[in-house]
Amino acid sequence: MLNAQGSMLNKVKSDLTTAMKAGDPLRLSVLRMLVSALGYKQIDLHRDLTDEEVISVVGNEAKKRREAVESYTKAGRADSAEKEGQELKILQAYLPTMMTEDEVKTELVKLELPKDFGQAMRIAAPIFKGKADGGVVAGIVKQLISS
Repeated sequence: MLNAQGSMLNKVKSDLTTAMKAGDPLRLSVLRMLVSALGYKQIDLHRDLTDEEVISVVGNEAKKRREAVESYTKAGRADSAEKEGQELKILQAYLPTMMTEDEVKTELVKLELPKDFGQAMRIAAPIFKGKADGGVVAGIVKQLISS
C-alpha cells in the first residue's frame, strides 16, 4: 500500500522492477540512475523524500539530458543525441506537464514586475518553479520589462 509520503519514489522503484521483468535495457538503465540519484538526495537530507523533492531530482536529471542532447547535436554525434533524447522521454513521464510559453506570458502579464531583471526574476521564479522551464520564464520576463 502506498502512503502519501514517498509515493513518487515507490512508483519509480516499481517501474524499475517492471523494466527488469520486461527486459527493457534503456528504461532499466535510466531508472537505476534515477533511483541512485534519489538515494543520494535522501542521504544528503537525512530523511525520506517528499514527492516535490523527487520531482526536483527528476527535473535535474531531465535537464542534464536536454543539455547533453544539445551538446551532442552541436558536436554532430546524432547517435549519442538520440540515446539521450530517449532517456529524456523516459524521465519526462515522471514530471508534471510544463506550462507553455503563452500560459507563462499570460500569468506574467498579470504581475506588476519591476523594471530591474533581477528583482523581477525574484518575484517570477518562485511562482513558476516546477511548473515552467526557467529559461522560458527568464526570456519572457526580459521581453516584458524591456517593453
